[in-house]
Amino acid sequence: MLGRCLHCGRRLIGRADKKFCDTHCRSSFHQKNEKGVEALIRSINYHLRKNRRILKELNPNGKVRCHFKTLRDKGFDFDLHTSIIKNKEGKKYYFCYEYGYLPLVNDYYFLVKKREEVL
Repeated sequence: MLGRCLHCGRRLIGRADKKFCDTHCRSSFHQKNEKGVEALIRSINYHLRKNRRILKELNPNGKVRCHFKTLRDKGFDFDLHTSIIKNKEGKKYYFCYEYGYLPLVNDYYFLVKKREEVL
């Protein structure tokens, strides 16, 4: 039994395993699905860059202590980061590119900047 085109819904004619009625529908279907993925990636990158801007703004000299409320009020998203680095004592630093933070006690964070490295 033949099905329907995954893009336009028209009845398919031909092979039993056919999924699209023509190349236009196949191409449109895949482009439409790619847009969702691309939009998600753009959104995540936007929020990562925003986190980086906030950390950079609050930490102009490379090291500073900051309260959770200050980060939150600026729109910082604690769920997004680009890497986690564990130091020798086992403490986890969360980074958004070269700017990072270490959670401290009483809702404080220690903001840091990675040293410049030659690639």
